[in-house]
Amino acid sequence: MRPRIRSVTMAILVVLGSLAAFVTTALPAQADELICDQYGTATIQGQYVVQNNRWGTSSTQCVNVTGNGFTVAQADGSVSTSGPPKSYPSVYNGCHYTNCSPGTKLPAQLSNVSSAPSSISYSYVSNAVYNASYDIWLDPSPKTDGVNQTEIMIWFNRVGPIQPIGSQVGTASVGGRSWEVWTGSNGANDVISFVAPSAIASWSFDVMDFVDETVRRGMATNSWYLTSVQAGFEPWQNGAGLGVNSFSSAVNTGSATGGDGDGDGGGDPGTPGGSDSCEVEYSTHSWPGGFTTDATITNTGSTAIDGWELEFTLPAGQAVTNAWNATITPSNGTVTADDAGSNARIAPGGGTQSFGFQGTYQGAAFSSPTQFDLNGTSCTVT
Repeated sequence: MRPRIRSVTMAILVVLGSLAAFVTTALPAQADELICDQYGTATIQGQYVVQNNRWGTSSTQCVNVTGNGFTVAQADGSVSTSGPPKSYPSVYNGCHYTNCSPGTKLPAQLSNVSSAPSSISYSYVSNAVYNASYDIWLDPSPKTDGVNQTEIMIWFNRVGPIQPIGSQVGTASVGGRSWEVWTGSNGANDVISFVAPSAIASWSFDVMDFVDETVRRGMATNSWYLTSVQAGFEPWQNGAGLGVNSFSSAVNTGSATGGDGDGDGGGDPGTPGGSDSCEVEYSTHSWPGGFTTDATITNTGSTAIDGWELEFTLPAGQAVTNAWNATITPSNGTVTADDAGSNARIAPGGGTQSFGFQGTYQGAAFSSPTQFDLNGTSCTVT
């Protein structure tokens, strides 16, 4: 039985408490940032730029910027499907018309990029004409402004009577998936497009797989520069409700034989020399919505490592909630695990240090990172 209130004082406190609860719940929730300016931008995760990028129409377009991505809140107007789209609301790592994302390593020369892991999670709608695509920009010079010479587009989805620039020149297997390959020019730059046969809602992959295929087809060389990695939508008609739920992009520089990324072959004392100098064992236990990870770093080189940072990209939808024997920042996307001080030294010739963390994930399938870089150079995954 619920006890009766025995005093007026207690009754007043209960009423006041109820009133406070009502006032608290009646307050509006913290709003995300709404951008309606034609070329308005905002920074997310402290490292990526979201852009409204309404370049092909005068009709209103607004994006609602969230902590990990954005949603197209308003997308008025339409343009002919036989011409270019009306906009490219997107999020990017790198430089776009002099606006460079915080802490980016781009532009970076292709010959010095060992990997460029990225992940994406999209939300789609059916009442619009659009594609969902990555834009990967390459140029012979380290450009931070204007149009690059070659544009790589990865079409994760297309809805409506639209097609890439140019014509289909065949098919290719890239990143373990099959793609239609289209090539052409829009009058300002060359374009190569990789079109998925069916919609891909989320994926973690290496951007360099597509760059390498582009180089192989003669549309760039390894002396060129990667200037930006962008992910978003090209709508022709409508588009409200389209969203990027999460995005991550990293660029790992340095050759497999070691180096500090400046091209002279030198490294920093105490850092591993490449994939033959370190190994990472990454084991997980997952359940619906959550997981734990145990990671072991092995120094297979001949020089001790004094202080370590292990960089890797969590697949889209995953987030770290707590960690042990390391500090992991940020909580999602491309993260860095820093030693805890007491485990900073890894002895040469097979010495190890371990750490772990717990996290959450969204979606039906759970996956693990595929690329790990210790103090800036690539490790073998075991």
